Amino acid sequence: MENLLIDTNIVVDLLSRRENFYQEAQELFTLADENDVKLFISALTFVNTHYLLLRHLSENEARKVMIKFKLLVKILPLEDKILELALASDFRDFEDAIQYHTALENKLNIIITRNKKDFKTSRIPVLTAKEYLNR
Repeated sequence: MENLLIDTNIVVDLLSRRENFYQEAQELFTLADENDVKLFISALTFVNTHYLLLRHLSENEARKVMIKFKLLVKILPLEDKILELALASDFRDFEDAIQYHTALENKLNIIITRNKKDFKTSRIPVLTAKEYLNR
């Protein structure tokens, strides 16, 4: 079974039902629901997703969504070592560096994101949800 780090944009695609991106995100999470893959997110993704949902939902509605979502993924801690590695990395975007080093430190197989260009120097495969589903 593959262990996948899911980037924040994919989570938001799913939970916000983003047009043009929801279907692929939904199919990916269905694979996890069927125990074909295991999905992981950084604690940072959980926090950022809640924040982004507040643009469209009330606090109460956003919390309900996050409670249900939490059942679908394993949330990985944001530890000091990951922050140190991210700060010292050559990533231009700090949040992407945190995602990358979370995946590395937890020995995950693949990063799933819509912004592959943000992970140019990755030592592990980086795929879009569509690319992963079409393999």
